[in-house]
Amino acid sequence: MAWNNSGGPSPWGNPRPGGPWGAPPPPSGGPGGGGGRGPDIDDVIRQAQDAVRRWLPRGTGGKGLALIGLVLVALWAASGFYRVDPDEQGVVMRFGAFDRTTPPGLNYHIPWPVETVTTPRVTRINRVDVGFRANAEAASPAIRPVPARDVLEESLMLTGDENIIDIDFAVFWRIRDAGEFLFNTRNPEATVKSAAESVMREVIGRTPIQPALTEARAQIEQEVRRGTQAIMDQYRAGVEIAQVQLQKVDPPATVVDAFRDVQRANADRERARNEAESYRNDIIPRARGEAERMVQEAEGVRESQIARARGEAQRFVSVLTAYQAAQDVTLRRLYLETMEEILRRNPKVVVDDRLQGLVPLLNLGDAARPTAAAPQAIQRGGPPAPPPGPAAMNVRPQGIPR
Repeated sequence: MAWNNSGGPSPWGNPRPGGPWGAPPPPSGGPGGGGGRGPDIDDVIRQAQDAVRRWLPRGTGGKGLALIGLVLVALWAASGFYRVDPDEQGVVMRFGAFDRTTPPGLNYHIPWPVETVTTPRVTRINRVDVGFRANAEAASPAIRPVPARDVLEESLMLTGDENIIDIDFAVFWRIRDAGEFLFNTRNPEATVKSAAESVMREVIGRTPIQPALTEARAQIEQEVRRGTQAIMDQYRAGVEIAQVQLQKVDPPATVVDAFRDVQRANADRERARNEAESYRNDIIPRARGEAERMVQEAEGVRESQIARARGEAQRFVSVLTAYQAAQDVTLRRLYLETMEEILRRNPKVVVDDRLQGLVPLLNLGDAARPTAAAPQAIQRGGPPAPPPGPAAMNVRPQGIPR
């Protein structure tokens, strides 16, 4: 259906001059009043066609225009190819909203203005300083930055034993998911800093000052890294915490002298305690060993006395049995054994019983002890007579013949 632009009736039956939409209204402020309207659509299309014809060679018809349109469409479609480097991740946005992420390599998206692509670097290590500001940025954890100034409102923290400690640390992080990193948090770096500072205060708040200054540094770093990573995962920030590095862990500068005095006193206390522990570890085992030796000796004496008593009792029982079997022989044997035992332990003087005028002498001094030079007389014939004195008294058990 051809448009009637010659002033005839319009397709809708309204005889309006100037085209199917009628003549344009008079300008603002004219006799007709009212506001102005936009340019005529037909005029815009006609002007665009004229501009294209001027750029095209003469003699180009509708097929040429279609071919040119196809070429333009092909170029527009080919502009959707893009490349993602190995250290990058592609983020595709459709009409400005996040749609998907793409891996490294050659990828395709619907060309502009439908979809656009952003390729942030996801392998770069970023650093956030808490408690201090460094002179120069260092992306590697191996490079320890030199603090330019301390930020006391970030570094002063309260320990578990209610002491104040000054801690400077750095957080190293990288992008794990570019889509979450770009669209889930407004300021990812500030979020990482706030989360790390909060977790550090929590960890220091349950740690005494002495372990925090000495052997617990590595444990504090690991706990802060895990806690910060948990917060980032909860926020779905697309951030991976690579490392938390303590730069400085000291008492506040205003009380460092007093703190050092306390540390020296604690060191002296530990030294005295260690010396006491060493002395105790030396004397207690020795006393226990001595006590055990005495107990073992007492046990041995007890066992020996019991065995000896049992042996004596058994001997007496055996003697009684023999005495009951042969009384005369047993009595004589007991007498002889007793006299043998007495005479063996005492000095002996043997005299002839036929001698007259002998005076009995009971020597209770050194002569009573057995000596090698003690004179002994041998009686000629007859059984040996007992020595004078109590040991040589003629006292014999009844029934034993002389």
